[in-house]
Amino acid sequence: MAGQQLALAKGLLVAMFDRASTARAETALVCFGGARADVRFGPAVPRWWNERWLQPVGGGGGTPLALGVSRAAHVLERAARSKPLQQRWLWLLSDGRSSDLPVRPVFADRIVCVDFERGDVRLGRCEQIAQAWDALCCTPEDLIAS
Repeated sequence: MAGQQLALAKGLLVAMFDRASTARAETALVCFGGARADVRFGPAVPRWWNERWLQPVGGGGGTPLALGVSRAAHVLERAARSKPLQQRWLWLLSDGRSSDLPVRPVFADRIVCVDFERGDVRLGRCEQIAQAWDALCCTPEDLIAS
């Protein structure tokens, strides 16, 4: 993601963390970009938002989608082992600019792909991932409106 879409994604993350905090829901944040995928928070109930979790996340360039999903799958698997009755959601925020089609994380009970792809030429990768994973695909505007 670049520029305006990255700023919008960061704003949505802040709102999502606020909701999770209010609901006292455990949350984890996995950020991926360049050649890395790192767990920046959790899993834990967020008490506050820390902008430092996202400052190193930049947009543009290669997106290691498979690595990011793999890291998230590991977090979900650990959560499933420690709290098997807990419902686990995966929210994937991406512009889909990756040739990867990662395997659906087995321990995600529900997946939402938030598609940040913009422009005249669209690849539709987030929609492809959502279909392959039996996930919901929506736009940031859909989330803001709800």
